[in-house]
Amino acid sequence: MTGLPSPPPAAPPDGGGGGAVPTAVRFSTRGLAGLSESRRIELWEAHNAASLVGLRCRTLAGTSLEASETNLQLPRLHLAHVEGNSHVVERTADVVRASPTDSVALYFTLVGEAFFYHDEGVRTVRPGQLLLCDVDRPFMRGFSQGLEELAVKIPKSVFGEISDRTVPTAPVVLDFDGSPHVNLYAQALARAVARSVGPRGNGGGRPDEDALLDLVATLLEPANRSAASHYAAAEAYIRQRLRSHDLSAARIARGIGVSERHLSRIFAEEGTSVPRYIQQRRVELAERMLRAPSLSSEPVERIALRCGFTSVGHFSRVYREHTGTPPGAGRRRTRGEGSGPC
Repeated sequence: MTGLPSPPPAAPPDGGGGGAVPTAVRFSTRGLAGLSESRRIELWEAHNAASLVGLRCRTLAGTSLEASETNLQLPRLHLAHVEGNSHVVERTADVVRASPTDSVALYFTLVGEAFFYHDEGVRTVRPGQLLLCDVDRPFMRGFSQGLEELAVKIPKSVFGEISDRTVPTAPVVLDFDGSPHVNLYAQALARAVARSVGPRGNGGGRPDEDALLDLVATLLEPANRSAASHYAAAEAYIRQRLRSHDLSAARIARGIGVSERHLSRIFAEEGTSVPRYIQQRRVELAERMLRAPSLSSEPVERIALRCGFTSVGHFSRVYREHTGTPPGAGRRRTRGEGSGPC
C-alpha cells in the first residue's frame, strides 16, 4: 500500500435493470500503522458516512481504532458486518443534519456487550440481541469490550411498505440467539444476513431481498407472516433442536405459531415434508460427525443417538436411504484417504 488510503465509494444500488449481482465492499483500519490515530478515525468516519450511517467516533483508553466493515447495497436494503475494538460512536443532532439517512437500522450484536444511549434513556444490548432504532434520532453507542455485529439499514419508505407500525421513537430490543425467548424470525434474518456479508458467509450470488424483507416484517408484525418466513423460522427451530429425540411437526408448529396442517403445506411447497427435512438435516450432521477425526473412535450407535435418532437400526435405514451407503462407509473412506501416501 502506498500513499494515504481512502475509503472506497459506496456500491451503487442495483436497480435490477441489468441483473448484475451486487458486490460486497470491505474497508478496514487494520494494518494502517503508519497513520496517526486522528487520520485513522477520520477515514473510518468518512467510510461510514458514505457507506452506512454517518457517525462521530472515539477510542477508549488511548487505543488505536482497529475496525473493519463489509457493506452490501441491495435495491431496497443495505447489509453490513462490522468488527472493531473498544470505541464509542455518536450520531449527534449535528451529524444527523449533515448526514441524514431517513432510515431504520437493525443491529444484531454477535460479540461484545454494548450500551445504547438515546433521548429516552439507556439500553444495554448483549450478544444474541437485536436493536432496532430510527437512525435519524440522535444516539450514542459504546463498545467497551469491542464488537462484532450485523446491520440492516432500511429506508423509512420501505419500512412503511412492509410494516403496519410506525417507525418506533424508542429502540426495540429482541432476542435472536442464546435465550429461551428467541424470536425465530429475527434469528433466521440474522443467519440470512450473515450468509451475505458475515465472515463465514459464502458471499456468492444475489441475496433474496424479498425474503429478507418478509423476515423483517414478520419479526415486527406477527400478522404479516408469509410462507417463506414461516419456513425460515421452522428451519431455525429445527436447527436448534435437531438432536432432541422428541422433535416433531407438532412441536415445530407450536414453536413458530402455526397449525400442523399449515406447516405441512409450507414444507410441501418446498418439495419436501417435515419428517423428511428433519431426517435430511440429521443425516448431514451424522455425516460430519462420522468424518470428524476427533470422533473416529466414537461408536456409530453413539453418533446416531447424538444426532437425534432413537435407535441404530432406524439410523442405518434412514442414512442408507439418503446417501445410498451404510453409515460406516463414510468413516472407512475418511480413514482410507488419510492412510495413503502424501
